[in-house]
Amino acid sequence: MIPGFASNPYRKDILVQSYYLGVDVSKGYADFVILDVSKKIVIPNFQLDDTFDGHCKLYQNLCDFFQERPGALIYAAVESTGGYENNWFSSLVKFQGTLNLKSARLNPSGVNANSKAALNRIVTDKISARNVAEYLISHPEKVSFQHEDALASLRKQWSFVRMLTKQCTQLLNQLEALLYGANPELLVFCKDGTPGWILKLLVRYPTAPKLARARVSSVAKVPYISDRRARELVADAKRSVASSTDQVTEQLVVATVTQILHLKNTIKAQTEIMAKECAVDEVALLKSFKGISDFSAIGLMLEIQTVERFSSAKKLASFFGLHPVFKVSGDGAGGFRMSKKGRKQPRQILYMVAMSAITSNPLIREIYEEHTQKGMARMAAIGLCMHKILRILYGMLKHNSHFNPNIDRENRKNQSHQPKKAGKDKARRYQDFDPKAPVSGRQGRKRQERKQSQSEDIAKDGISASAPTLV
Repeated sequence: MIPGFASNPYRKDILVQSYYLGVDVSKGYADFVILDVSKKIVIPNFQLDDTFDGHCKLYQNLCDFFQERPGALIYAAVESTGGYENNWFSSLVKFQGTLNLKSARLNPSGVNANSKAALNRIVTDKISARNVAEYLISHPEKVSFQHEDALASLRKQWSFVRMLTKQCTQLLNQLEALLYGANPELLVFCKDGTPGWILKLLVRYPTAPKLARARVSSVAKVPYISDRRARELVADAKRSVASSTDQVTEQLVVATVTQILHLKNTIKAQTEIMAKECAVDEVALLKSFKGISDFSAIGLMLEIQTVERFSSAKKLASFFGLHPVFKVSGDGAGGFRMSKKGRKQPRQILYMVAMSAITSNPLIREIYEEHTQKGMARMAAIGLCMHKILRILYGMLKHNSHFNPNIDRENRKNQSHQPKKAGKDKARRYQDFDPKAPVSGRQGRKRQERKQSQSEDIAKDGISASAPTLV
């Protein structure tokens, strides 16, 4: 078969030639370019506005292109640019009904990395459009062409809830700054987040002087405040060092708390609606894992989209930025760290899942306690649990099976019984360590330890010859 050509399924006497349409989307307009399989420009760059006439002109240009080339197949792609690409992508998907066209949405980080590998130092809209087309040519295995986005409406609602959550966090930070002057004694209860009873208490008693004048019985009527705590709160308020007790501060505290409570109620209602209207089977599957709520399950599936995108659990871990990386230079100390590459939002979702699973899921709690008791740092153990949870979820989605903790326990048990093979340093395949090499003391000790470990493996295999010693 000729490179860049494929047989036409309808007419065996016509070969289909592939072309690649790169689209660089900006706010209000987009740049287009069409390349052939050898990355040569077939249709030079042209720019169209994101209007009805602009979309019609794009369709007309594509119709003219296919009229001149009856055996053409165009692979088109746009980069994800925070929503600006939606109109163009939607039109390209609609064009597929009448044109021999396939459309895809690309991750900008992949296009950017491919451009850097090509040593492109100048970046313009025209060059960016060509970079998109060249990425399609260079990495076809990483492109998923879609006819429609089944998660589009769900993704909109998810983004709306995320926006409300961000606003709520900003208001909570503002409230903390106000409380530092209005009633700093209450901040003791806000170290791990602001509890609901604090918010309801502040609506009635926004400053320390107001709380100091309140009756203990009235304070105890606030939900989740006992008589003992009410007495302590009033007593602390009487000895408060608060410096901002004016009416303006009172009004700001009440207004901020009111907005926070309103946002929390809206977030709760929108999350319930989103969970009720979600018709994705994979979401119900993920919820079988103890520690994953409706909100987290929807968020994870919006990030994963389909498990077929990842050939292994390692690929999925790399997408989430959870894969370990080892960094060492010369004789400097090195170690494994979480890469944290890619977008941080997927890791944020998985972090909350891990925190919930450590308390509610016996399997994850068992793994967490096992490693913390061995001396692993708390955050490192949480990162390990995040990686373990993601691998478990990959297996659940791949095999379409509900969560079963016994599967992971059995796998770890079988893995622990497998004999460890002696590692071989491929970098030293041409020469073994020379004892006369003028290495540093640290490197010498490393070589000595490596020699000893290799000699122990040889002895276990039944070979009695002793390993040579370093002089």
